Amino acid sequence: MTILVFGRTGQVARELAAYAGVTCLDRSEVDLEQPASCAAAIRAAAPQAVINAAAYTAVDRAEEEEVLATVINADAPAAMAQECAALDVPFVSISTDYVFDGSGDAPWVPTDPTGPLGAYGRSKLAGEQGITQAGGVYGILRTSWVVSAHGNNFVKTMRRLGAERDQLSIVADQIGGPTPARDIAAACLSMAQQLTDDAGKAGIYHFAGAPDVSWAGFARAIFTELETNCDVTDIPSSEYPTPATRPLNSRLDCSSLETTFGITRPDWRHGLSDILKELESAT
Repeated sequence: MTILVFGRTGQVARELAAYAGVTCLDRSEVDLEQPASCAAAIRAAAPQAVINAAAYTAVDRAEEEEVLATVINADAPAAMAQECAALDVPFVSISTDYVFDGSGDAPWVPTDPTGPLGAYGRSKLAGEQGITQAGGVYGILRTSWVVSAHGNNFVKTMRRLGAERDQLSIVADQIGGPTPARDIAAACLSMAQQLTDDAGKAGIYHFAGAPDVSWAGFARAIFTELETNCDVTDIPSSEYPTPATRPLNSRLDCSSLETTFGITRPDWRHGLSDILKELESAT
């Protein structure tokens, strides 16, 4: 199966590139700020499926660059989805827990009302809407707290800071599921393959690592795995202000993905161990 992937250097795209039959496009080959170029790339490649692993992910900067974030996160995926619909090939795109307002403590199901708190979430929600309106076979995979041995993410930041400091204050009232990029990549590929055979599986799904944990709890797990002596002090989000408001409740109910595609929630603790080993081997 030939699969065209938008993105090459991002966390999930790096993992997708390792699979046979996958061609990844970076921004030197296709400009996400020009949605028409995305459609043209799909026409030229004539793949059997398309995965969008590219996005504007600078959550705080998006508050000042919402127009740009919307072009990349909404207009470009919509153009991709429209071209896939015209070619009758499935389109899988990665979305985010930020489409929700983070209220309550129950895991979000795909049909729950959305209510993004900031520009990044609004841009990703607009992308979802553009994809669903394109009229093709699609799979939207909302995920959370992506981590890997590549790019900028919480695991790499804690690994660095834990080696430099004896104590860190970490937010403890934001709860979610850390999700290894390798598992997201595998889930996207499985969805693309299954959607090729069964268009009835199209829809919006959730995928996040288990068990749910706070950022502070996640940091402790990282330091334990590293055998790093760095104490973690729990603080509320109010003591760590950011330009963009983060959702407090990022728990995702992933049961429909398992029922429909047979894809289960990964244990992020196993993924964390693999990520840290990969980082260690690279040093």
